[in-house]
Amino acid sequence: MRPLLEKVTVAEGTSWTLLNRRLETEIPFQWHHHPEYELTLTLNSRGQRFIGDHIGSYDDGDLVLLGPNLPHTWCSAEKIDPERPHVALVMWFTPEWAEPLADLLTELAPVRAMLRGAGRGLAFSREAIREVRPAIEAMPDLPPDQRLLALMQVLTALTRDPAPQQLASLAVGRSPAAPADRQRIDRILAHIHTHYQDEISIPELAGIAFLSVSALHRLFRRHTNTTVMHYVARLRVGEACSLLIGTDRPIAHIAEAVGYSNLANFNRQFRVIKMMTPRAFRAKFKASNTA
Repeated sequence: MRPLLEKVTVAEGTSWTLLNRRLETEIPFQWHHHPEYELTLTLNSRGQRFIGDHIGSYDDGDLVLLGPNLPHTWCSAEKIDPERPHVALVMWFTPEWAEPLADLLTELAPVRAMLRGAGRGLAFSREAIREVRPAIEAMPDLPPDQRLLALMQVLTALTRDPAPQQLASLAVGRSPAAPADRQRIDRILAHIHTHYQDEISIPELAGIAFLSVSALHRLFRRHTNTTVMHYVARLRVGEACSLLIGTDRPIAHIAEAVGYSNLANFNRQFRVIKMMTPRAFRAKFKASNTA
């Protein structure tokens, strides 16, 4: 799979971009990044989202804010209503557009603070989504001036969410990179996200990036602030969390499905990352949804 640097275009007479994406068959896995902030509301669809080293399930009404250059993709598993398309309402705006707003309008200082916390990705609560969903769904039918006001209202309302969930463990891609380095890290991350359930070969990754093994390690740590194997472990554990929540499969089967042939090693890695065992994680989720 080829990684994408997505080119976001802004229509004449507007200062930001709204995409009303409707897909009849699926939301495909397309690992990509772009220099804009992104706020995405996903409707009539459920599946998985991949954001940096985060893997999580999404459902109808999922709302996520991403910082600039944070690699991501959504990948659908099914529609909720088979007669209607998957829908993604995607709002893109540049840091140069968004971050100076509080300098001009003091009332928007909380928006700037929220944006600065979006480097790892933010998933908003059900309560916050209920408040802003009607305004976002109405945006495609509004003229540009009213659409801008609606975006300001949505962003302001989201700052009142007391506990949005941080998604990735690191603000991957937040720092600027030379084009050659950006292309290399994109190729590496794309390969890892496609093959994280398999045995990851460091020499193979080095070959993909046209680097020596030592240069690969330096590049990866510089851009992700972690090691290749820790990044892979977080992807595997993230996928395991989705399976623990969404299925009744035995833990040993889940461990094998996400790339661990040794159950004890899986339990150890899971505990390091989630601070609890897989069994306790599943029990805690079920308890929270029956309370």
